[in-house]
Amino acid sequence: MAHATRGGSMVIIGLTFFAALALTIIPLPEWMVSFRPEWLVLVLIYWCMALPNRIGILTAFSLGLCLDILKGGIMGQHALALVVVTFLTLKVYQQIRVYPMWQQALSIMGLIILYQVLVMWVNGIIGIKSSSWNYWLPAISSTLLWPWLYLILRDIRRHFGIR
Repeated sequence: MAHATRGGSMVIIGLTFFAALALTIIPLPEWMVSFRPEWLVLVLIYWCMALPNRIGILTAFSLGLCLDILKGGIMGQHALALVVVTFLTLKVYQQIRVYPMWQQALSIMGLIILYQVLVMWVNGIIGIKSSSWNYWLPAISSTLLWPWLYLILRDIRRHFGIR
């Protein structure tokens, strides 16, 4: 299998980020909205762990600004949260990568909860309170989704020879 060029691999990675952004805003039935996984956070964590020298803080900040625009939130709110999660991921990715999948998923859950806490913190500063315990449901759905998303993104990375 031929390896993707650096530019070609960035296109593939960019498409996975685009898909994550699309899944973040796609309309869902009312009963499913509370369970929407944190798609962009999951995909960003994966690529940080897989390619820590190519995907980092600048990518997280840029994607966070895109998410701020898409969700119509405070400019920089998601950017801040994604930068912090990316920073921590880059610090511990070597440990997380060797964990068994169930332990890896729990580690990802911790990062997702941190992301949610940071977003909630900024909301609290401007006077927006979270409505209920439903706010935390995406951490559970994201944790359950992680093993499947990990396998899909790993297969994409291997298929296109992204290194």
